[in-house]
Amino acid sequence: MSTIRDVAERAHVSTMTVSRVINRSGYISAETRARVEQAIVELGYVPNSLARSLRFKQTKTLALILTDITNPFFTTVARGVEDVASENGFNVIFCNTDESPVEEAEQLNILAQKQTDGVLLVPARSSAEPVEFLQRQGVPVVVLDRRVPGGGVDVVRCDSEQGAYDLVRLLLSLGHRRIAVLAGPQGVSTAADRVAGYRRALAEAGLAEDPRLVYFDEYTQAGGQRMTEQALAAQPQPTALFAANNFIAIGAYRFMRQAGLRVPEDVALVAFDDLPAAIVMDPFLTVAAQPAYAMGQRATELLLDRLAGSAPAGHQEIVLPIELIIRRSSGDALSSAAS
Repeated sequence: MSTIRDVAERAHVSTMTVSRVINRSGYISAETRARVEQAIVELGYVPNSLARSLRFKQTKTLALILTDITNPFFTTVARGVEDVASENGFNVIFCNTDESPVEEAEQLNILAQKQTDGVLLVPARSSAEPVEFLQRQGVPVVVLDRRVPGGGVDVVRCDSEQGAYDLVRLLLSLGHRRIAVLAGPQGVSTAADRVAGYRRALAEAGLAEDPRLVYFDEYTQAGGQRMTEQALAAQPQPTALFAANNFIAIGAYRFMRQAGLRVPEDVALVAFDDLPAAIVMDPFLTVAAQPAYAMGQRATELLLDRLAGSAPAGHQEIVLPIELIIRRSSGDALSSAAS
């Protein structure tokens, strides 16, 4: 196995010059750089990144902890994270918790042992515990998508309450008065915020909330199917459904098709989070679309600034705008709200 000394001898330079070429530090003439790089190729030399990590106390590795990596929203977030990390010479470890606080704790323990430079975290629940654990280990952390109590951490998210408010206001403007909300898990800030936005829109319209039209379950297609079955069993039946994420919306749509109900003719459907155009031939869902890629970008930039010591003093909360995209699933005025 070739060493840095072998490369230096082949290129007729010092080991310090080889190190500068590898780390892209200090001035090196173009001719010398080319000679060193050619020697590296000829010898098949692989720099010892672990040794450099120990020397500079940095592994050039970030961790991204997601609650469901199969969801296109989080896949797009992950792409934003990876692109910024790669541009800055960092690798990303991807972890999945399946919305489980137990799995989250296990992942955090493993990452702490691996001496990860920083963590981007989508918390499984609205708890400060995972953030405090990382901070005790001296690991910088930025929270994505969700809020945590206490405010002692950087957060990059969207305004879930306002997005939900906008969707429900749209349904109200179309004549719907019985709107069911299919929320995510209780104890998750996005679910709580989206129910809060739903309630605010109803209150402003002078409508009393019917507790039989508020449901909590998993952020999954199965959860969407279960909540839709419960909602459509209510009497009188709701004329519109507000799904708190895209997977819940897909589950709701599938259940209604199996039940012989048409969207939006029989029941209107709106949701949080759009589906990527690459996997949807005919965009159908009316959505409150979050800028998932930008969320991953901004969070990674903030974390890298923290690592470099160039971030603003105090913890930052960056709230990105949500776009309301109106499509066929919400229907026309009164088209499915005959009551």
